Amino acid sequence: MADWIPAKVITNRHWNSDLFSLVLHANIEPFKAGQFTKLGLEIDGKMVQRAYSFVNPPSDNNIEIYATRVADGLLSPRLHALDSGDTVFISARANGYFTLNEVPDSEHLWLLATGTAIGPYLSILREADVWRRFRKVVLIHAVRYAADLSYQAEINELKAQYPEQLIVQPFVSREPAPLSLPGRIPLAIADGMLERHIGLPLSPEKSQIMLCGNPEMVRETKAVLESMGFTKNLRRKPGQITMEHYW
Repeated sequence: MADWIPAKVITNRHWNSDLFSLVLHANIEPFKAGQFTKLGLEIDGKMVQRAYSFVNPPSDNNIEIYATRVADGLLSPRLHALDSGDTVFISARANGYFTLNEVPDSEHLWLLATGTAIGPYLSILREADVWRRFRKVVLIHAVRYAADLSYQAEINELKAQYPEQLIVQPFVSREPAPLSLPGRIPLAIADGMLERHIGLPLSPEKSQIMLCGNPEMVRETKAVLESMGFTKNLRRKPGQITMEHYW
């Protein structure tokens, strides 16, 4: 049973008809960037819950969650409808190992996400540690439509802050979009397009890769990377691929 405490909704920002970000206030325990919490609402006498990553860095007083409304979902349509002043339940204790302290040192850090799975990376990128440890950080965000590329202001702020270190590359698969690559991440890695476009080599000697999002993307990208000599990062046997399935 999760250790539920009430969280007050400060704002509910709707990016488009389905994507939204909840900013909440609650006295949760300290967490690490990249970890997740659980949100819950009592529906028909039962606590309906789901895991969501923190978008905010641990240094932030407010909690931010990035989510998508699933039309036939039990919880997400209700979260999507929350307003300032409403209450939602949150787990006081964070979970998860998709954190930078689990990633070995390297020259380049590649952060690959689909959809709302960009959330934990935004938390990681707003902490100092990542910029101390890696010479270059590549943020790849794959979505279906350009309107799904949320958090552009925050990403542009990071680009302005770390112009020599941060490289950002969106993918938009279902329509042409400026500055975006078409298609899907695994194919762009397999045919070398991503490396050519970014201008950095994807090599086990120089790269650590974090994968987060659609299980299909995570699985296919891992397979492509393994064919290039990368291995899964384990505590007992460090490698170069650190993964989190996002639903």
